[in-house]
Amino acid sequence: MAAAQPTLSLLLLLSVVASGKAKPRDANSTLEAEEAPTNETSPSEAPTSEAPTSEAAEVERKERLEPRAGASSPICPCDLHPGFCDLNCCCDSSCGSDCSTGGPECPFSFCLPGSTRAVSQVCLEKSTIFQNNTPYRTDVLPGPGGCVLLFCVELDDSKLNYLQQPQVVTKVNFPALSAQYGGSSFNLPDQVLSSPSAFYRVGDPIQTYFAATSVLSILKQPVGIGTSQLCIDENPAGFLESKNTSCIRILTDLTSSCTTDPALDAASYYRGFSLLKIKEHCKEDKTVRLGSKVNITPVSEPASPSLSGSTCHNVVSEVSYEVEFNGIHGIQKVSVQFKVASISGNPRATLQQRFSLHFGSRSPSLTKQRSGNPGYIIGAPLIVLYNGTQQHITILQNQVDGQCSATERYKVQFRENVRTSCQFSVPFKLEEANCSHFQETLYQAFEGTYNLGGLAITGNADPSRAGERTNIFTQGCKIQDGPCMVPISLKIQVIWAHLGLLSNPQAQILGARYHYLCKSLKSIGNMVNMLPLTTTVAFTDATKWPEPPRGQPRAYWKLPFDFFFPFKVALSGAGSSSGSLPGTLLVTLTFCKLLVS
Repeated sequence: MAAAQPTLSLLLLLSVVASGKAKPRDANSTLEAEEAPTNETSPSEAPTSEAPTSEAAEVERKERLEPRAGASSPICPCDLHPGFCDLNCCCDSSCGSDCSTGGPECPFSFCLPGSTRAVSQVCLEKSTIFQNNTPYRTDVLPGPGGCVLLFCVELDDSKLNYLQQPQVVTKVNFPALSAQYGGSSFNLPDQVLSSPSAFYRVGDPIQTYFAATSVLSILKQPVGIGTSQLCIDENPAGFLESKNTSCIRILTDLTSSCTTDPALDAASYYRGFSLLKIKEHCKEDKTVRLGSKVNITPVSEPASPSLSGSTCHNVVSEVSYEVEFNGIHGIQKVSVQFKVASISGNPRATLQQRFSLHFGSRSPSLTKQRSGNPGYIIGAPLIVLYNGTQQHITILQNQVDGQCSATERYKVQFRENVRTSCQFSVPFKLEEANCSHFQETLYQAFEGTYNLGGLAITGNADPSRAGERTNIFTQGCKIQDGPCMVPISLKIQVIWAHLGLLSNPQAQILGARYHYLCKSLKSIGNMVNMLPLTTTVAFTDATKWPEPPRGQPRAYWKLPFDFFFPFKVALSGAGSSSGSLPGTLLVTLTFCKLLVS
């Protein structure tokens, strides 16, 4: 049974050698490279006859590049100063021999790239190796953290043999080699122009149409330029790019510019032209469809500029465009609003103008906004469903003076814990208050005017479906024969969880509770007319995450304790299809040898 001792190490070694050819042990192999067989064929064969001088030059070049037999460090790319130790050049013989082998007496903290021997190794945990009887180069290296030692066998990796036989470049095969290995150059590639879209995209200039002259143009938004911020009127307005700009106009002669300069007249910003709903491309007849034009409607029509002495009245100082759009269907409605002013000058005057362009969608006014689709989105309002209607959960909000606002309430947003406090003005005298009536007044102040109903499970719940809402449990003040108990604090607790796929989980509401903290009316006092009320909202995550999937195999996994495990796997055919037959045969022969011995 003496042969049983190296059995496992033999199996592991053969598996290592199967993945790559092991390299025999050689202590003086630093930066040595073997000449790989040249099976490559050049794009075109080189001429068979060369001048004698060319052959001599080729032989001399090979002698310079190829390593000399027996040399310990034939190639050292960072040894640039003969007879002098180059900094961090570990292969420089002038720096000592320890640097090339990684010895402790090397003076450098790191080695330059290319100055150490590139090594390709396959490593196993040293505890799995019982005996090292291989003639190949091996190393024992510390593993991650330094707690585990790794037994490594070096492979003869052909990718590390960077001294390949170079191809001969001739006049004939030069174009083919350039085309095969060439990369980017300074020549710009041919640009393929994409076909223009039939609708506006973000940043596209908004087209305008002047019906009197049948001219297509673009909408302009003046902008200031330079340190003087003088107005430039040729700045195009971009689709879906809401911007605010301002600039300064210098009027050299206010008397003549007051009624003749179109930049001062509000009518020039909306009369005589219309916006195009969708983009129009060049046509031979230069006609525009009637349904594709959108007129600009002023909110109020200001009067035209007029001159009174040295003062010009009704001068435009601010222009605000509001543009409604509907996706690819383009612009639907445009309105403009003006602010006018009076300026004086004799004759020179200065005017600062402001321009704003805002885009808005018509969709929110037509449909109710979801809080998610389907799961709730962080920051979206919680939805309450009641009798086919959809409302938002709100809580008390304080005013500037600290009192509870009667008109404005704070919307509870998903996964945002909040706490509010305010002073509630009691609308009657406490000594004359009826207990049940006072309780209902405070409940209505906490909950609002709507009925709680059910809380929507998802952000896109349908109010008409009862199965898409969950009940809200309420724990209020008990009505008893003793002292009157009134609510002074409300705690809203919401339990939610992620459901669905791990790649795209959706947040859903599992349940909610309104928990009131009550206090006796007698302890508050009859002379108090301001009652402090507090509301807190807390979200609790009850997600049950599944067990994470198993990761990929790692090099440092422990081997099974069962000695016969490799035999069971090989004989049962559980191995990989690529190497199961040789492995099964090897294990079977080894097992038979053990039985015979």
